[in-house]
Amino acid sequence: MTMAAAIENGTADTQTWSKPGRVASIDIVQDLASAEAVWRAMENAGQSCTPFQRFDFVGAWQRNVGAREGLTPFIVIAYDAERRPLMLLPLAVRHVYGARCAGFMGGKHSTFNMALWDKDFAAAATQADIEGLMAAISQRGEADVLALHQQPLRWRDLPNPIALLPHQPSANDCPLLKMEPGAAPTTLVSKSFRQRLKGKERKLQALPGFRYHVATSDQDITRLLDWFFRIKPLRMAEQKLPDVFAEPGIEAFIRDACAAQVPGGNRVIDIHALECDEEVIAIFTGVDDGHRFSMMFNTYTMSPNSKYSPGLILMRDIIDHFAGRDYRAFDLGIGSDDYKRLFCKDDEPIFDSFIALSQRGKLAAGVMSGLNRTKRMVKHNPALLEMAQKLRNAFS
Repeated sequence: MTMAAAIENGTADTQTWSKPGRVASIDIVQDLASAEAVWRAMENAGQSCTPFQRFDFVGAWQRNVGAREGLTPFIVIAYDAERRPLMLLPLAVRHVYGARCAGFMGGKHSTFNMALWDKDFAAAATQADIEGLMAAISQRGEADVLALHQQPLRWRDLPNPIALLPHQPSANDCPLLKMEPGAAPTTLVSKSFRQRLKGKERKLQALPGFRYHVATSDQDITRLLDWFFRIKPLRMAEQKLPDVFAEPGIEAFIRDACAAQVPGGNRVIDIHALECDEEVIAIFTGVDDGHRFSMMFNTYTMSPNSKYSPGLILMRDIIDHFAGRDYRAFDLGIGSDDYKRLFCKDDEPIFDSFIALSQRGKLAAGVMSGLNRTKRMVKHNPALLEMAQKLRNAFS
């Protein structure tokens, strides 16, 4: 029997999967506390991982959201023969289409999903290594299918080894701005666009105390989040969109993650703001890892100051802020909203994997894969997308 067939049928045994590659054993952990030591060691050692998979980000989400939804942690840790961790896959199990489905913790608030990888292993991993890993997970019989959404093909300069297995493009793209160290500001945001923003900004600069800043104190973070959770529902209602921030546990998750610190003093989620003495004008939040900044959520004032495009001005300020620190990339999250294309001309290749671990999982994987392809087709067909938006507005 081939390794691929063994994975699909869930029949691979320890001898079959352990010999071809470096993965010698795995643990499957069902609570975050038991995985914390290995998890923090991997993220703090500068291994290959995104800031959306930091322990404090995922932990805040699982406590406040995942647990409410009945999700059980399913954390896979792979080791080499000397019990050195090679990978930590932070998943949680839910029942979907009659199968036990393991997907990344973090939900829709995580732009990118990826395992935490040992750098050397990520650079040299083979298809046999990753097939063996999947066969080991299958053999445990604790999940039927892995539904791994929104994975980057690469992170920094390293490949994502899960891409060695069959996969498909994600339903949505992620607009990306590549940043070269020392680049002139006009190569990041064009001169003409900067001039247009400057004209608008002059109106705001006349406001007493007008400033751009990154919130650092607990008091500022609480104050800005209080404002966000007052204003965002009004903005969502104005756009006839559901308020995803009103879903159970989301506010507590965001507050916990914004309060938590990472080594070096930054917060797990940073808040960038435009303010004057009288009001908060706009905020953007995001995560960064010293190399890339990924935006998460935003809103802007309901006052007349909103007509001066404070959100666009704030985005320019954030780009300049990180360019001055020699960051290499900036993204505005999943989706192709028009404003994102004003700043981000490239796209981050992201993919989804639906990996069957059992016969039951094979059926569920087929359904999820088909739905994902349909969703992508709609998103990338203007006529179908317009029809879907009209239907959504009619029902809302």
